[in-house]
Amino acid sequence: MISVYCISHAPALLLLDLPGYQGQNALLLFYLIFVVQISDVLQYVFGKLFGKHKVAPSVSPSKTVEGLVGGGLAATLVGGGLFWMTPFSFVQSLTMALLIVTMGFLGGLVMSAMKRSLSAKDWGTMIKGHGGMLDRMDSICFAAPVFFHVTRYFFSP
Repeated sequence: MISVYCISHAPALLLLDLPGYQGQNALLLFYLIFVVQISDVLQYVFGKLFGKHKVAPSVSPSKTVEGLVGGGLAATLVGGGLFWMTPFSFVQSLTMALLIVTMGFLGGLVMSAMKRSLSAKDWGTMIKGHGGMLDRMDSICFAAPVFFHVTRYFFSP
């Protein structure tokens, strides 16, 4: 269900009919993936540099409050700065980026909880030191459907 339903919302962005944005939907897909991935990277960096307080130690021991807040805010600002490639204004882009960061973080936690319940460290071994493909896409699992439906509801006729 995760692989098919949730992640399929990312390419579904290509099918949205957004006024004044025809033929540019690939940029919206890039925006989603870039904000999700930069958020993961920045949360990791901020967590390594400043992390002291664990968010959910039994589920994901490496995630810290400092990483979430610092990396999340930095990724939100990056997403806001990319407003020019979206149908959103700067403030709307900031809001959408914050939504993507939040849902991405929750997706990572839920997927980690599922792995812990199965006593698995990673979803696969395809990428040495990083687990499987689903390990790289755990944040997109929650962010893609929410981003798709919010964009469709508020920006589509």
